[in-house]
Amino acid sequence: MSGIMRPGNANSPPDGTANYSAVLISGAALLLCFIIAACGAVRPVKYYRVEAAPAAAPSTDSPYPITLILGQISAPDLFRDDRLVYSNGSVELGAYNDHRWAEPPPEMIGNMLLESLRASGRYRTVEKISSNARGDYILRGRLLALNEVDTAQIMARFGIELELFDRKVGAVVWTQSYSHDEQVNSKTISAVVEALQTNVRAGLQQLTASLNQYFATQLPH
Repeated sequence: MSGIMRPGNANSPPDGTANYSAVLISGAALLLCFIIAACGAVRPVKYYRVEAAPAAAPSTDSPYPITLILGQISAPDLFRDDRLVYSNGSVELGAYNDHRWAEPPPEMIGNMLLESLRASGRYRTVEKISSNARGDYILRGRLLALNEVDTAQIMARFGIELELFDRKVGAVVWTQSYSHDEQVNSKTISAVVEALQTNVRAGLQQLTASLNQYFATQLPH
C-alpha cells in the first residue's frame, strides 16, 4: 500500500528539526566569529630588562685575597614573577599582563650585582653559589621592590638588602640596604624601565662600594 506523499523532501523530519539545526549551526558560527575577533584583539606581550652600567676601569690596588660567593637573591612572590609590578603608592600592588621582564627579577638583579662585583677588581674571585667554588664569604640578598609607583609624579622604586656571611666564624658580619624612588620622565612603560635601570645601577654601585669599604677596614694589609 502506498503512503500519502507530503510536499517537500521525503527525508525531511516533519516536526521542524531541520530549521532548529540550522539555527544551532548559525549560532555556533556566530560564536566562533566572536572568539576569533577576541583573539585578534589580544595585545602583544612586550619584554624588558635592566642591564649593568658599563664597566669602569678596575681598581689598581691589589685585590682582596678572598673568594666571594654570590648566593641567591630572594624576593616576595610578586617580584619573583616576570610581570612588571605597579602600585598606587599605598598598600595596593598590581601587575601588567602584557609588560614582562625578560627574566625573573631576582636573577636579573643577581646577575647585575655579580657583574658589578667582578668589574670592581677588588676580589680574587667572585662566583655564583651554583658553581663548584668554595668561598670565604657568601653574599646574600633580598629584593624588596622593583616597581612603578603611580602617584602625582610617576616614580620607579628599587629596594634591596644585602648581608655578608663569614664562613669561618659562621655569622653575618655585614649588612646594608638601599631604597630609593627615581623620577620617571614620561608616562610610558619604557620610561619606567629606564628609570628603574638608573635606580638599580645607583643602588648596586652604592652597595658594592660599601662592601669594598668593609673589607678594606677588616682584612689585614
